[in-house]
Amino acid sequence: MICGRKARPAAQQPRSPPDGFGGPRRAGRALKKMGLTEDEDVQRMLRGSVLRKVKSRGGPRERLFRLQEDGATVCFERGSRRSRSRQSFSVTHIEGVREGHQSEGLRKHGAAFPAGLCFTLVFRGKRKNLDLVARGEEDARHWVQGLTKLMGRLQAMSQWEKLDHWIHGVLQRADRDKDNKMSFREVKSMLRMINIHMDDGYAYKLFKECDHSGDERLEGRELEEFCRRLLRRPELEELFGHYSGEDHVLSAEELRDFLRDQGEDASLRQARAVIHTHELNDTARQQDLMMLDGFMMYLLSPAGDIFNQEHARVHQDMGQPLCHYFISSSHNTYLTRHQLGGTSSTEAYVRALMAGCRCGGRALMAGCRCVELDCWEGSDGEPVVYHGHTFTSKILFRDVIESIRDYAFKQSPYPVILSLENHCGLEQQATMARHMKAILGDMLLTEPLEGQDPNSLPSPEQLKGKILVKGKKLPESWHHPQGVTSLQDTEEEEEEEEEEEEKLQERNRRRAKEALQVAPELSAMVVYCQAVPFPGLAQALRHPRPCQVSSFSERKARKLIKEAGPALAQYNARQLSRVYPGGLKMDSSNYDPQEMWNAGCQLVALNFQTPGYEMDLNAGRFLGNGCCGYVLKPPSLRSPSGDTSPASPQLALHIRVITAQQLPKLSRETGSSIVDPLVRVEIHGVPSDRQSHQTRHRPNNGFNPRWEETLSFQVRAPELALLRFVVEDHDSTSCNDFVGQFTLPLASVREGYRHIHLLSKDGTSLAPATLFVHVRCKRL
Repeated sequence: MICGRKARPAAQQPRSPPDGFGGPRRAGRALKKMGLTEDEDVQRMLRGSVLRKVKSRGGPRERLFRLQEDGATVCFERGSRRSRSRQSFSVTHIEGVREGHQSEGLRKHGAAFPAGLCFTLVFRGKRKNLDLVARGEEDARHWVQGLTKLMGRLQAMSQWEKLDHWIHGVLQRADRDKDNKMSFREVKSMLRMINIHMDDGYAYKLFKECDHSGDERLEGRELEEFCRRLLRRPELEELFGHYSGEDHVLSAEELRDFLRDQGEDASLRQARAVIHTHELNDTARQQDLMMLDGFMMYLLSPAGDIFNQEHARVHQDMGQPLCHYFISSSHNTYLTRHQLGGTSSTEAYVRALMAGCRCGGRALMAGCRCVELDCWEGSDGEPVVYHGHTFTSKILFRDVIESIRDYAFKQSPYPVILSLENHCGLEQQATMARHMKAILGDMLLTEPLEGQDPNSLPSPEQLKGKILVKGKKLPESWHHPQGVTSLQDTEEEEEEEEEEEEKLQERNRRRAKEALQVAPELSAMVVYCQAVPFPGLAQALRHPRPCQVSSFSERKARKLIKEAGPALAQYNARQLSRVYPGGLKMDSSNYDPQEMWNAGCQLVALNFQTPGYEMDLNAGRFLGNGCCGYVLKPPSLRSPSGDTSPASPQLALHIRVITAQQLPKLSRETGSSIVDPLVRVEIHGVPSDRQSHQTRHRPNNGFNPRWEETLSFQVRAPELALLRFVVEDHDSTSCNDFVGQFTLPLASVREGYRHIHLLSKDGTSLAPATLFVHVRCKRL
């Protein structure tokens, strides 16, 4: 009988994960929770299949692939008979599964196999595709369908369930003799695996408290209890106790108060909806009460994420001219590695167009909307794409266009711009035009939109589903006996690599002369993105040309910003500009894109294949607005009058870094050191806002370090600012090692107690690794 306003439902055990840990019972529950225990496809995957692994070198090799009982790991053997090694990958790292010859690898090296036997696993981050060939069509179908089901179930998991899977994987590795029991030695090994240093005396005391059988082994419920104690979140228990009072049960009224303190406009109805969504205990849920478990589930869900979930959909005005948006842009898109001798691949275009960003522990896709094609004369009359005068490999122009056709609008419906750097002669230029027209069809925009003001660019909304070509455009009236004309070219308009200009002067003049000739067929493809030399700010502001685009190297852009930043912003309010990395960077490193965004540059092109903080900022910039690849610039950068004063009031930002959870080890090798984590919080924005502060490091604890340190910032232009959280492993003798990060627009940050789901260097999820912080903003 429940008495009074609220009461604790039937006796609750201390907090436990959704399911038990360890042994076959645990493994069976993993698939049972996903509703796939009896699934025919999954059963075939559990039994295993011999699949051929197709590679560019060495020919196809057969491997036995088998799904593990956790439902999240696939293992296979690699190497020769003399030296075999067992490899694995996580289903959670798979971006997608393609059937048939739908990868560059299978088209080139697996064409001899029937399409019905072939499939490709596409991984998140920089990991290469896995091209596989089954022995029979039925086998291939089971793996394609089974992996698709598992991916869907795993992506739908709560953070708590992901933690459950993670712990199970650790237990499997720590159980060396595979007897489903854990000795104290194995427990100590497990503690190191999960990045925590625990005093031997305390660890053994905890071990003995859970060893109810007294046989110096933990199994079944004993192991569950040990893991449950490790997974306690004292900081959340304290927070829950503060709002729930002595009875440790949260009423709808108390939850409403908590939500309001979070900065949310919450009602009792909304509080009850939160309880019904996240509370695990049936009795409590029926009485509109929330227990500690449900409270933790809520805080670990997307609803408790630092990223405003309303910004996970397109919410900005998409009806303004193209030049009023930042547009996600790639440089040397065809490259998979560096620009001196790296591999060119159509897969690089696919990855750019479907480049992923994540928030709340789930993937959001931030498709790149401007890709670059460096086009050169190829053999047999077919133009090729590669980095000219280098050892990078070559790919056919038509293959690139086919990949763009297939993936341009998979993740975003808004227009894609093809930035052509054209080094082809007239004949192959005409071939390029024919390929684009035949392959892209109605997607390709070849005529101005009917009724569109010629003095203004159309909007992303008007151009949905369209592909635009950026390139040279012949004058409207021209006469030339060969059907070509020369374009006035006071300075090189191609994206010349920024090298020693004295040595390259002659070559540049020769290439510039060649580039002045444009085939009319290719010129006809260019409508709203006419590539022209930059005429200078004074002339450009006197005579704006909305349909013309100029490109700047990072060095030239910085010089313009330094000498005439406000005027450049005014220019960018009327027409598009593109910035690209300097050519001396043979390692394909990037520049800081923030300074270009500060000046209103829209097409800030980066090497997507090169991870680093620059790409973190790019992912953060385009995380909002539904990750559609277009972000509306702030009003100060859309004003043709040149008024660049910030529209938003200044902010005082206070971030209390409370704890971290399950940080990854930097090495999985036995005996590798445990991280000494610190957290750095950075503001990236206008020059006066660039700042960072960091916590002290916590020695030997990457599992549940606690800081309780407040870092304060004053932000003058919040509408342009990005907030970046970085976790590093402290090193007193050398540079700190990167552990994880997350970047988002300051405008998308939610106040209150929030979790931050960390990402790796290449942008893949580090789940279940999180930070727990409290955010407070005050307008000044």
